[in-house]
Amino acid sequence: MGQHGLRCLYRMVVAGAMGALVAACAVLPPLDGRSETHAYTDTAQTRLGQSLSGGVAAHPGQSGIYALPVPSDAFAARVLLASVAEKSLDIQYYIWHGDQTGSLLFEAIRNAADRGVRVRLLLDDANTGGLDDTLAALDAHPNIEIRLYNPLVPRSARALNFVTDFARANRRMHNKSFTADNQVTIIGGRNVGNEYFAAGEGVAFTDLDVIATGAAARDVSGAFDLYWNSPSAYPAATLLGMPTPEAARSSLDAKFVSVRADPESTAYVEILQRTRLIQELVAGKLPLEWTSARLVRDDPAKTLDTTARTDILLLSDLIPAIGKPSTAFDLVSPYFVPGDSGTAWLIQEARQGVRVRVLTNSLAATDVGAVHAGYIKRRCELLQAGVHMYELEPTGPPGDTKRSGIGSSSAVQLHAKTLALDEERIFVGSFNFDQRSARLNTEMGLVIQSAALARQLSKAFETEVPRRAYEVRLTADGHCAEWIQHTGSGEVRYDADPGTSAARRAWIRFLSVLPIEWLL
Repeated sequence: MGQHGLRCLYRMVVAGAMGALVAACAVLPPLDGRSETHAYTDTAQTRLGQSLSGGVAAHPGQSGIYALPVPSDAFAARVLLASVAEKSLDIQYYIWHGDQTGSLLFEAIRNAADRGVRVRLLLDDANTGGLDDTLAALDAHPNIEIRLYNPLVPRSARALNFVTDFARANRRMHNKSFTADNQVTIIGGRNVGNEYFAAGEGVAFTDLDVIATGAAARDVSGAFDLYWNSPSAYPAATLLGMPTPEAARSSLDAKFVSVRADPESTAYVEILQRTRLIQELVAGKLPLEWTSARLVRDDPAKTLDTTARTDILLLSDLIPAIGKPSTAFDLVSPYFVPGDSGTAWLIQEARQGVRVRVLTNSLAATDVGAVHAGYIKRRCELLQAGVHMYELEPTGPPGDTKRSGIGSSSAVQLHAKTLALDEERIFVGSFNFDQRSARLNTEMGLVIQSAALARQLSKAFETEVPRRAYEVRLTADGHCAEWIQHTGSGEVRYDADPGTSAARRAWIRFLSVLPIEWLL
């Protein structure tokens, strides 16, 4: 066979292999035999139920709220909730890493299952790479069931899904909740992994969760059931296989022993022994704020729907729930891509006398440069309308790099998603002020009637934000823009994105003119 024939044969083999992969990517396992389950409602006699009964009875229809701004508290709260749960754990996350914090939390839910607690774990499948063996081993436990949301097949070529089945694979479940005994939930912006709990040597995310009890906890359980039983939630065993219970336990035991022996895990274990959060909750001593809290969420139908229905979107609930600002609107969003309608709304409010303040990541701090491209094309319009813009510096101020009490991270990125109106109401959840959260991914969060929490955010804009973020302004002659760094010795001015190279800025400007805003 000549060289031309060999090339032809090579092309045929490659084409055949790609064709086989394409065909494989299109096949999801059937849902036949998948059982529909729901949150337990007979949990009033659990330790958590009894500890909260007085507050629930005294505040019918309301929710008890406690903020978790400190990463170490947020980590400990999840592990310790798992340790006191008696009947159920319903857990839903976009990202769960297999690092120290992720493994310790896996161990906590396995220990709960050993005590007879029913564990339902729903993970978005876009970020489970490298976890298949661990998830299969956990799923083999008789009291643990894992489902993967909008799964990627084949497992060995996960990225190919975004080529062969982009319309589906591009829509992800971004929700985050951790609910024990249908009595207490943790909801907010944090996923599970070291960076979300300010651990280790890498980047630390600035984030926010709340503990919620009462009506909000029951509402989150209802939302979990909706996603758990949706057509996009696939039993993990149909994708990962099922090891024998003996082999599964042996592999998990070895993994958990190894993680606990890791010196970096020692700090997390000490935190679990030191914190009193959940003990105070069980004892009825945690200072909960009892108030109205409304859950807003996307319908999981958003994952599969391509008809641009608005009735299934979180935004259709968030806008009436949060209301129209009259004096102040404070927004924190790590990925800020307001688009045409969001930009117009912010400009309208600013021009009507509302004080509008926005905090997002600087170009030097962001982990997704393309998203920054969607923001910079709107930045000048917003500044010219009087919107106050801040961009988080990539490192914390001196002496402020260990805000959690664990780890040694010095690089900081914004990850909290929150907004407040008129120092009266606040939203805490997974929703970014961007096109992806609005149109593609599913999201959830709580609109909380809390002057205390809303004023904390307002105060942060007045005190902490100027210390940790660049203030972005129009120049003296009205051009866009300059960056002001507030330091102990005065203002430092930059005429380009601080801490970035000319090449990176040029690349982001190039991306900003491409028609990709709908993806960001």
